[in-house]
Amino acid sequence: MALACAASFGPARAQSLGAPPLLTPFSSDSEQAPAPWQVQGLPNQTKPFTRFAVVDLDGRRALRVQAEESYGNLVHPLSGLKPGSKLAWRWRVDKLIDGANLNEKTGDDVALKVCVFFDQPLESIPFIERQLLRVARSQTGQALPAATVCYVWDNDLPRGALLPSAFTRRLRYMVLQSGAAQLRQWVDERRDIGADFLRLFGDEVSVLPQVIGVAVGADADNTRSRSLGYVSDLVLLH
Repeated sequence: MALACAASFGPARAQSLGAPPLLTPFSSDSEQAPAPWQVQGLPNQTKPFTRFAVVDLDGRRALRVQAEESYGNLVHPLSGLKPGSKLAWRWRVDKLIDGANLNEKTGDDVALKVCVFFDQPLESIPFIERQLLRVARSQTGQALPAATVCYVWDNDLPRGALLPSAFTRRLRYMVLQSGAAQLRQWVDERRDIGADFLRLFGDEVSVLPQVIGVAVGADADNTRSRSLGYVSDLVLLH
């Protein structure tokens, strides 16, 4: 079971390596997250979208993530990044989801999540799931990821818990923080996303696929609740 690794590893460290950041920072003067960040939801979504805004908080620029009976992710596409990357960020949750339970569809909501999309080869996916993914891609016209790892701040599940989404095994969760003990406090994370992918999807594939995107999100549509959280200093290093 993977536990959260606390580390201070923000943009200053990333720039000291002499390379431009792979993820555009939340440092713009506007409240809107800078391109190529873009809000995405479910195919043909009719429910409200989770709201995202870049704000000043505790002396830093941060992404505010507000869900109110809503669903949505702020997505940063990547062009076939080779595996072996590290992902680091700071986050805080000010309000958890009432009634959240990731083991059930009716409770499958998260107050705050950071996700990584992988271009897993279709032939490595179980047949039924492979066909469902093909149909979904065809019907939506979207290049839906074949595998997604989501790091979450949950209500009750223990830190290190691993589980699939109640809706699809193409998305699997890793609980890094749990409960209200650190509510309204910044928590630092640093993850080896390749190792985490194999921990969650190693039953299907042993070779790391390329990374094709990173997302931040929250959803409160299934519980018809609300949440509030923040993410800052999100960096991806190869």
